[in-house]
Amino acid sequence: MSSLNIALAVVGFVVLLLGFLTRPVTRSLVSAPLLSFLAGTLSGPEVLGWLDPAGWGDSHKLLEEATRLTLGISLMGIALRLPARYPFRHWRPLAVLLLIVMPAMCVISALLAGWLIGLPLLVALLVGSSVCPTDPVVSSSIVTGGLAKEALPERFRHMLSTEAGINDGLAYPLVMLPVLLLTLPSDKAWTEWFLQTWLWEIGGSIACGALLGMLAGRALLWVERHGLIDQPSFLSTTIALTLLTLGLGKLIGTDSVLAVFVAGLCFDQCIGGKERAENNNVQETVNQFFTLPVFILFGLMAPWGAWSALGWYGISLGVAILLLRR
Repeated sequence: MSSLNIALAVVGFVVLLLGFLTRPVTRSLVSAPLLSFLAGTLSGPEVLGWLDPAGWGDSHKLLEEATRLTLGISLMGIALRLPARYPFRHWRPLAVLLLIVMPAMCVISALLAGWLIGLPLLVALLVGSSVCPTDPVVSSSIVTGGLAKEALPERFRHMLSTEAGINDGLAYPLVMLPVLLLTLPSDKAWTEWFLQTWLWEIGGSIACGALLGMLAGRALLWVERHGLIDQPSFLSTTIALTLLTLGLGKLIGTDSVLAVFVAGLCFDQCIGGKERAENNNVQETVNQFFTLPVFILFGLMAPWGAWSALGWYGISLGVAILLLRR
């Protein structure tokens, strides 16, 4: 019980402090997620020892599910702040970013991992595919808020948001290919990759998300038109749709993260979500209450011992990926 109260106090303090200092933080060289990560590291077993996730059961499963939930809610917010039909009207630059640039980033990162720390080819490809997509959670912190609107042209903000929203799902096949090749005979691995990963997990997630988004959007319009909803909360509606899509998508074995983004796009087309999302500050609320606690958890669980064992090779890999992956 004391660990729970310490965790609540740490999360509440960090979110409150960063909420009070939003403008100075956004104008600095560090981001709110990075500061949350550092706060988690400071509170964890490596420094002050206030919290130790090792005593919370399967801490890696906790981190996985917490990040999946946060990612889903953030992707819903991204989808709702895009102009109507934006991905369809700008499909050419998106196709370049997703079909050429993202695989190139995967290959570059894999080559660096193989060269600098000597990983085998397939393991290096797994590392490269894991770091190639743009993080939609962190990117949201630099494309939302007053400073982003002042400093970044709207077309940059929308393109970065759309690419980050889509590529987290489309990077999944890049991750699964080396995993399958490492665990199955090559002929079975390629068959599994085409039939299961692409056709069902990617194709099924798009179909599932589109259906849920359209049904939820039309249902919301219908209940509003007939006066069946009292004091509607757009934020609660979108979070409920996110949870529904995440849960159902996982139950039927699809890429539930991609399904959430597709559901948000289709929901947006039905109800005109951009204006509602801006009026309700959906993305800013999501960043404060869902994103920052997950980065605190990541800071608590960061494997500093394993990272330090890589020595200068690990540091060089991180710097090289940051410089050359782009």
